[in-house]
Amino acid sequence: MKMIKYGLLTLVIVAVTGMIAAWLFVHSIATRAIPDYDGVVALKGITNGVTVYRDSYAIPHVFAKNEHDLYMTVGYIMAQDRLWQMDLLRRATTGRLAEIFGEKLVETDLFLRALRMPEKSQMMLRRTDTRTRAMLEAFCDGVNQYIERHTTRLPPEFVILRYVPEQWKPEHSLNLGSFMALDLTTAWKSEIVLDKLRRQLGEEMILDLLPDMSRQHTVVYPADDGTADLSDPLPDLTDHAQVLRDLGLTIFTGSNNWAVAGTKSVTGKPILANDMHLGLNCPGIWYQMHQVVEGDFSVTGVVLPGQPFVIAGHNDRIAWGFTNVMVDDMDFYLERINPDNPSEYRYETGWRRFETREETIRVRDKDPVVHQLSFTHRGPIISKIKQITDRAISMRWIGNELSNEMRTVALLRRVKNWKDFCNAFSTFGATSQNVIYADVDGNIGMYCAALVPIRSSEHATRIVPGWTGECDWQGMVPHTALPHLYNPASGIVASANNRSIDDTYPHYISRWFAPPQRIERIREMLAEKQTLSLDDFKKMQTDHYSKYAHTLSDEIAALVTLSVPAPSLERQALDLLSAWDGMLSRPSPSAAIFETFYCMFIRNVFADEMGQGLFKEYFSTILLHSHAFDNVWHDRNAAWYDNIATPDTRETFDDIVRQSVRDAVAYLKETLGDDPIQWQWGRLHRLMLRHPLGEVAALDAVFDFNRGPFEVGGSWHTVSNFSYDVTAPPETDFGVSQRHIYSLANWNDSLSVIPTGTSGIPASTHYCDQTQLYLTHTYHRDLVDRKLIEKDAVYTLFIKGEK
Repeated sequence: MKMIKYGLLTLVIVAVTGMIAAWLFVHSIATRAIPDYDGVVALKGITNGVTVYRDSYAIPHVFAKNEHDLYMTVGYIMAQDRLWQMDLLRRATTGRLAEIFGEKLVETDLFLRALRMPEKSQMMLRRTDTRTRAMLEAFCDGVNQYIERHTTRLPPEFVILRYVPEQWKPEHSLNLGSFMALDLTTAWKSEIVLDKLRRQLGEEMILDLLPDMSRQHTVVYPADDGTADLSDPLPDLTDHAQVLRDLGLTIFTGSNNWAVAGTKSVTGKPILANDMHLGLNCPGIWYQMHQVVEGDFSVTGVVLPGQPFVIAGHNDRIAWGFTNVMVDDMDFYLERINPDNPSEYRYETGWRRFETREETIRVRDKDPVVHQLSFTHRGPIISKIKQITDRAISMRWIGNELSNEMRTVALLRRVKNWKDFCNAFSTFGATSQNVIYADVDGNIGMYCAALVPIRSSEHATRIVPGWTGECDWQGMVPHTALPHLYNPASGIVASANNRSIDDTYPHYISRWFAPPQRIERIREMLAEKQTLSLDDFKKMQTDHYSKYAHTLSDEIAALVTLSVPAPSLERQALDLLSAWDGMLSRPSPSAAIFETFYCMFIRNVFADEMGQGLFKEYFSTILLHSHAFDNVWHDRNAAWYDNIATPDTRETFDDIVRQSVRDAVAYLKETLGDDPIQWQWGRLHRLMLRHPLGEVAALDAVFDFNRGPFEVGGSWHTVSNFSYDVTAPPETDFGVSQRHIYSLANWNDSLSVIPTGTSGIPASTHYCDQTQLYLTHTYHRDLVDRKLIEKDAVYTLFIKGEK
């Protein structure tokens, strides 16, 4: 017995020892990349020394005496916090994801290489002035020195995926501008699937899917304000996907921004607000940072990991922020291939040879894969990428046109007035933003900083013939002829991805604007008071009221209530809708009933004609479902109402509404129980902050990559935007990526918050330490005064030159 006892004890000791050893090993991998934010670091090339203060959220305030030292330090400390995210973005822009994730990413890599982002970056680099290039090189030097010194202390993702990062180069930072432009485009998500639906269903039914511009009256640049300067004449016209979202690589899609002049502010100076909407992941896409060259400039805001300059923020004179213009910046062309020579395509009167490139894609644990890409004079052949096998379709994309976003953001740190601002944004084109402006002298404005192709709107939402040349772009709208406002009489500028300008504007910008619910609510709140405070702006940014949903819920209840017996769950649900105040708060059962009805209505109207594949492809895009819903809701005789699966019955609008109510109640009962009071919106509508490696459950369990789920309110039609895929359960992973409110009366009163945290290392306490602030509609101060920063500092790092 003693031998058995001792044997079992030995086994237990061995097992426990093994478990401890395994825990220590995992713990080492998880924690060894957590940086020390205190102390002294010596870097080669630092000339005058730099001080980095970090507050309780580890947000860095970098004080340097010259630009070179500043940007070298920026590169070093950014690598401390976000090195793997930087490398992931670099791999996306260069089409090298399969190297670390395996063969399932080969097609994605092929698509990304077809976009030729590095080629655009090389062109930009050749045009970059010596001073800006020196700053980029200093940034790269800081990143690379961090990599060289921490090869045995890399973030856990590098260890798990078994690779080390390569040296960072200036073109890698420039690539990010093209990547931002890619995520902005709506046409990639809409026009190809519309063509598939058009071929399946015919033109008449497709019209119900397109935005109805006659119902979009609220514009960013109102012509009746008398302040939009569009007088510059045009010169002669001359030629001058889901994988990425899953990887947390989406950038801009929707956003809100607004500003009020001093006459509308309790401070007597402008107040400016910005919240950009994109995929919500771990780590978050934005890196908060304050950069100072003493006696020269002080700029703070958010930076995109992998490039050195503040993208949205303020300097000591102006503040600015972004919303997507929604430019229709991508066109598709059906090509005629020479039947006698498939290496040629028809253009006008003759045949042209395709430009071809052989791409070798390295694949994790597999042999390299070789693919050939073909290009017309407009751009790549993308048919296979979009699963089209019977036609050759090419694509022209604004991201390949000449623009220089890096020049713009490099200049912003020193912009002092509207004239400087307009000059800076004259080269900001491919990423197409409505840029809001305010300055300490009391001025406000908005500029449509975009490349807008000159072509007919008739050809802009369909695949067009490529062989005639009639549908080619005829140049770009000049920067000075783009819509802009400066000191409008209303004392207000605001945008929310809504329609840019009315029909008096001579150029087609887009029809893929966001519906007007958010902008109308913003303007309603801006008009509620004579003067507004920072607290008013906070309430606006976190507002969950929807007049749209409030009005529709009354219509739904009026249409269905009388036909539903009183004791039923359906009647209880309709009674809750009738009594609803339109607030999509987390505890609201009425919000859950409305949003579930909305999804069921869309499915019941469209899925039978489209089929599940095309239904999912079309309606999983956030922007598209709202236009389709509104079109058929306002057309009670739409052909879509008849269910083709019931040939002996012709369903009507009323039939679909009643069926959608029944389906919504059945879903809520099955999901949340049979007490409608417990059908709280937040129980359905939950935010999950996902890390790319958190999709592997075992890795998530060990390294705690993902965070959540968290209950959230709001929806796609509220100012506080939390959108979801209407073809799936309403878990959200898309919404407000940052909130900033800038007080131009006192910069130190400015407020900020992001959904995650400064650090991209899951074991760090700063990985998601702002999440609870974000969820509870709380902000932290965005200080710029050095004395206040020093008083507030939790960490202090000194960067000196290495002897």
